[in-house]
Amino acid sequence: MIEVVLYTKPGCCLCDTVKVQLNKLRAKQRFELREVNILEDRAAFAKFHEEIPVGFVNGRKVFKYHLDERAFLRQLQARQAGGEKPEHGR
Repeated sequence: MIEVVLYTKPGCCLCDTVKVQLNKLRAKQRFELREVNILEDRAAFAKFHEEIPVGFVNGRKVFKYHLDERAFLRQLQARQAGGEKPEHGR
């Protein structure tokens, strides 16, 4: 299963918009969504505090600030077709 990690924080309106989009897209393309609250993860905060929301698919950054739904679905489909393995790190 493809893993999508979304770095976010409470009270972020851009983050809320992307969450709604991702949940809608899960009906079109299966993927596991994991949210990371940067206020609860020091390393994530240090790295992404000015870049949220930021999303990764299997360890690769695929969007920042805004989500282009069509491009995102193409990226998921390409990774699924290619059998890409997750990368480590952020």
